[in-house]
Amino acid sequence: MQHKDQETLKLLQTFRSDLEAFAKGCLKIRDKAGNVLQFPGFNSAQKYLHKRLEEQKAETGKIRALVLKGRQQGVSTYTAIRYYHHSSLFRGVQVYILSHEQSASDNLFKMVDRFQVNNPIRPHTGVSNVKELEFDRLDSSYHVATAGQKGGGRSKTISLFHGSEVAFWQSAQDHFASSVQTVPDMPGTEIILESTGNGASGEFYERWQDAVAGNGDYLPIFIPWFWQEEYTRPAPADFELSDEPGDNGVSEREYAKLFDLSNNQMAWRRAKVAELRSVQLFDQEYPASPEMAFASADLKRSFILPISVLRARKRKGIQGAGPLIIGADPSGPGKDRFAVSARQGPKVLWTMHRQMPETQEAVLWLASLIDEHRPDRMFIDLGNIGHAVYSLLKNIRDNRGRSIYADIIRGVNFGSPSQAKLARPKVPGPKNRRAEMWDRSREWLELEEGVSLPDMDALQADATAPRIKPLLNGDFLIESKEEMKKRGVRSPDLWDSVILTFAEVERILKAERRKPSTQTVERAAQPVIIGPENGIPSFPAIGGENSWMGL
Repeated sequence: MQHKDQETLKLLQTFRSDLEAFAKGCLKIRDKAGNVLQFPGFNSAQKYLHKRLEEQKAETGKIRALVLKGRQQGVSTYTAIRYYHHSSLFRGVQVYILSHEQSASDNLFKMVDRFQVNNPIRPHTGVSNVKELEFDRLDSSYHVATAGQKGGGRSKTISLFHGSEVAFWQSAQDHFASSVQTVPDMPGTEIILESTGNGASGEFYERWQDAVAGNGDYLPIFIPWFWQEEYTRPAPADFELSDEPGDNGVSEREYAKLFDLSNNQMAWRRAKVAELRSVQLFDQEYPASPEMAFASADLKRSFILPISVLRARKRKGIQGAGPLIIGADPSGPGKDRFAVSARQGPKVLWTMHRQMPETQEAVLWLASLIDEHRPDRMFIDLGNIGHAVYSLLKNIRDNRGRSIYADIIRGVNFGSPSQAKLARPKVPGPKNRRAEMWDRSREWLELEEGVSLPDMDALQADATAPRIKPLLNGDFLIESKEEMKKRGVRSPDLWDSVILTFAEVERILKAERRKPSTQTVERAAQPVIIGPENGIPSFPAIGGENSWMGL
């Protein structure tokens, strides 16, 4: 008997430390065909999700995740397994599940009830009804609710929260202010919010934007449809991919190439598109990228189409050529990002950003980037803190009183008349500099020879966010940051830094790439001087091995 008890204890310890082993050994599920069977193990999407969540938990001690996915990829099942595991094997765990509609809530509870009924090591239950399981001897519980008109759960203290199909919640803002807030900001707590897309607006979309931008605690996790092993069907012998663009602007052949899909996967996609009668609806329900998940009629109004950016992200083999241009879009305090991008002809080499409220820190950062990359030009937006940054950077001098960066940096006023308007005032076109640079970046993306971008979801989201604003005289503007924020879309800071590399169209002719100057070498050992007319004290030396950037 003692030997048997030791084996049971060892097995229990294994189950407590290994989520998948517990699921395979103890739980039964109903598959898509309606059959009840032993859980077979995690699929590809569930394994990826588990890995990302565990990495976040190891790093922060808690989980805060936004999961963007397609239909029936097992995310809700995975979360149900995870939370049943925690509440049925550990003490004092309170689980709260909030779904978008009653039928979904019922299905989620039936799944957990099936776990409990078939679990060979199931804990004792006190309360057990259509909404709640109470594991009384563990002081743990599992509660399921529906997101109605008002937020719920205010009086509870929740350990683990699962928001299902969050993009479809009624009164989502109220639920975030009530239900989600029942989870304390403590180690061991978890919030997993998952959903398919529901257009480029709403609480889930806004929070996804913040997560991608690095604002807040939430980890953005995207799961494409083609990871599902079952989303495939045998392609007929005469199966050929179409070159005709769909209503999302991309042909079957290009789609397959962009995402490296087989004919069998494309045959499944074609059948599903026919069933839904819309490529764009397929992209929303079975997304291959985050932008496709949020596809809607709104995105057709975007000044830059998502497919143009996606092509540039996936294009390989493009080499930078010509002058190296850096664009810098400063920001002050708040959620907006201080973004910087570098482009060399057909290739944007890199894009980076920081939350940077301090003007002096911004100046030091840009100076360090110039020292490291030695660009031919750096264009700086003069809005926000940009004018102060530009002025201070221009007045950094060496110990001989010479301006170090004056021949490299240029200030750009987004609101000033476009160069095209100054040259030909009566010809319709971009009204101001910002619209002109956005227009040049759009033309650049559509060059026949092809261009290349860093493969960044955040960069694509910013590029495709603003709408065009036609004017009665034939001119046009780009939607302002303030107007975008009113409809719940964040400032496109990353792409604003890219468009600044298009501030001038003439080539900056150089016989050779800029080499480190004697001024730069000298500055590594000497303090730099800010002109006294600015009333700013001297900065410490910039550049060198011991610079604050570590560059």
